[in-house]
Amino acid sequence: MEKRVIIMNFDVESKAYEAFSKAKKLHMTKAVKGEQMAVIHHSNDGEHKFQIEDFLDFTGNNKSSTGGLIGMMVGILGGPIGVLLGWFTGGMIGATRDAKEIREANSVFEFLIDKIGEGDTALLLIAEEEDNRPLNQLIMMELGGEITRLEYEEVEADVKKAQEMAKNSDSAQREEEK
Repeated sequence: MEKRVIIMNFDVESKAYEAFSKAKKLHMTKAVKGEQMAVIHHSNDGEHKFQIEDFLDFTGNNKSSTGGLIGMMVGILGGPIGVLLGWFTGGMIGATRDAKEIREANSVFEFLIDKIGEGDTALLLIAEEEDNRPLNQLIMMELGGEITRLEYEEVEADVKKAQEMAKNSDSAQREEEK
C-alpha cells in the first residue's frame, strides 16, 4: 500500500462536501486508510486564493489544517510562490532569476491549479488504499466526480522545493532592500 495524494473534483460544490462525509465512512470501514482530508475552494474573485473550507486529521495528532502536507500545499498556492507557479507564470518567469527552479517545482501546483479551477471546490485526501475501487465507486459512480492519484513522495518533494524557493526569494528580496 502506497500513500497517495488523491484529488477529487466535482461539477457542483456541494458534492465535495458530500464526498468529505462519505470518505470519512470509507475510512471508518477501513476501505481507505486516511491520514488527512480537506475540502479546498479556489476563489473566483481574481485573487486566485485557495482556502481550506473543512479539514480532518484521521491520525488523531490534532494537526490543524495548516499542519501537514495539505496545509503546506494550500499555503504555497495562496502565497507569492503560488502566483509564480501558476497564473502569471509566462510573464513572471522571464523576469525572475529562478526560472528553471520554478519550472521544476511547478508540476504538482500547476496540476492542482488546473484541476481546481477558479470558483471550484475539491476534496484532497492523503491516504493509503489496498483497493481503489471503493473510492472510485463513491467519487466517479455515485457523485459523478473525477479522481486523480499522485504519489505522496513526489508531492512532498515539490512542496519542499517550493518552500525552499520561497525562503530563497525572501532572502534575496531582503538583500535587495538593504
